[in-house]
Amino acid sequence: MTDAITAIAADPKALLEHIDDLRKHILRALAGLAVAVGGSFIFTQKIVNFLAGPIGGLEKLQAIEVTETIGVFMRVALLCGFALALPYIAFELWLFAAPALRPQAKVIGLFAIPLVMLFFAGGMIFAYIELLPPALKFLINFMGITLIPRPASYISFVTGILFWIGVAFEFPLVIFVLTVMGLVKPQSLVRQWRIAIVAVAVIAAAITPTTDPVNMALVMGPMILLYFIGIGLSYLAAFSQKDRNKEARK
Repeated sequence: MTDAITAIAADPKALLEHIDDLRKHILRALAGLAVAVGGSFIFTQKIVNFLAGPIGGLEKLQAIEVTETIGVFMRVALLCGFALALPYIAFELWLFAAPALRPQAKVIGLFAIPLVMLFFAGGMIFAYIELLPPALKFLINFMGITLIPRPASYISFVTGILFWIGVAFEFPLVIFVLTVMGLVKPQSLVRQWRIAIVAVAVIAAAITPTTDPVNMALVMGPMILLYFIGIGLSYLAAFSQKDRNKEARK
């Protein structure tokens, strides 16, 4: 990273080349996303039925606008397409960063790409199984008022929770990669654990669909656990990097 900054300072025109290279990778990633979204149209209806399961099925929803169901279909297709294209998007980012990485970091980054999909899917599964049922139970029975959810509001609520929890589950992997690149040290993560918990509480309050402490705790619990898992992976990456440096000196 220091070498790259020094090279850019010596030759500012090199920055334009990096920006142009980044633009090409972003365009390819967007093209891959578009293909994945188009392909997800085949099974989007089944996914919509699956997402409506926690509330009792599509028959429990009632649309009040003509274009509402189309909006729901496109939103779910976009989320499915993003989940399918996520490994390719991560691969394009790796291709952009690979020239500036050491050989060990290149290999680790390449092997981390399948884990991106695994962690994201794990977060969505957790949200669907552990978070949505109690959250929906609280919302539907609050104040004892009869509720007939709209497809747009319900699907927006569900997909938002699935997406952000899936993103949160990427945190340990990101910490591991940043440690390998030398941008993060595990000791600093340990020292700042109190600040991290406060930050997790703020993020959980923003993500949590309800304002009650129970559902907020359901989000905070795994996120705090993910932070400490990230510390463990950071130590693992730091120790492995020290071993490589010792072997290189020999």
